[in-house]
Amino acid sequence: MTYPDPVFLMFGKETAGLPEELLRASHGRCVRLPMREGLRSLNLSNCAAVAVYEVLRQRRFCGLQKVGKPTKFSWEDVVCDTQSNMSMRKNP
Repeated sequence: MTYPDPVFLMFGKETAGLPEELLRASHGRCVRLPMREGLRSLNLSNCAAVAVYEVLRQRRFCGLQKVGKPTKFSWEDVVCDTQSNMSMRKNP
């Protein structure tokens, strides 16, 4: 699934999920994380992390705050846009 920009993610309760009426009204725009038979539920924060990561991955992580300092590269040399891969030039 390709996520639009902007995207809004909704998550249901760990025990019940989202209301079936909402799922039916949003058919074709819902994503379900598969899980093994017999498991009660996936932790909601883990599901949210997986979903948010996928949205950010599709946007090539552009626009995120650059925290920390690389030892071999410089954040100022990051070339990043949604049409190409992120690349970093090596520090001299």
